[in-house]
Amino acid sequence: MLIDNLEYNTEREHLIIPEYGRHMQKMINYAKSRETKEERDKLAKSIIAVMGNMQPHLRDVPDFQHKLWDQLFIMSNFELDADSPYPKPSKELLEVGPEPLHYPQNFPKYRFYGNNIKTMIDVANTWEEGDLKEALIFTIANHMKKCFLNWNKDTVEDFVIFKHLYELSNGKINLKNTEEDLSDSTSLMRSKTKFNTGSKKGGHKKNVSNRPRKRY
Repeated sequence: MLIDNLEYNTEREHLIIPEYGRHMQKMINYAKSRETKEERDKLAKSIIAVMGNMQPHLRDVPDFQHKLWDQLFIMSNFELDADSPYPKPSKELLEVGPEPLHYPQNFPKYRFYGNNIKTMIDVANTWEEGDLKEALIFTIANHMKKCFLNWNKDTVEDFVIFKHLYELSNGKINLKNTEEDLSDSTSLMRSKTKFNTGSKKGGHKKNVSNRPRKRY
């Protein structure tokens, strides 16, 4: 019966680069099976031409032909013995995995402040002493307090923020003996709530017509 010749995907060969389809994989397997080098070279060039026609939008991309030849050898599992106008890719090099990416953490002990706080502190340390630097330092401290309250909804004492600021600045910013207080925790949380409420309920409203809806 006809169903005896049907092929199921689970029984077929795994496609190394599925974008080119199964027929392309069969053409490459056929080229691998040819005995003469001349015939394999001829088939390889024909396959490259077909692969190029399947991606006409990449014809003007630099090294497009080089990419096609690399993909040809990759789909042949590096078993196609044919001449290439480019250096053949290495299977060992292809199997080498990328190096792991390390998440940038300048102070993982206080992650709730975020990395931008450390950048702001480093910038403040480069400023000359004066009113501008003092204003920047207290702005940073207030922002740290707001970040702390986002992480811990309870109130936080100013000396805790001053201690963290001293530690993150490597001892260069010391507000432990200052007589000036930071913004009140309640006002910081209230401003945050007011901003969130405004962003949700404010803005432009759609014009609602009082005309009755049509029924169809």
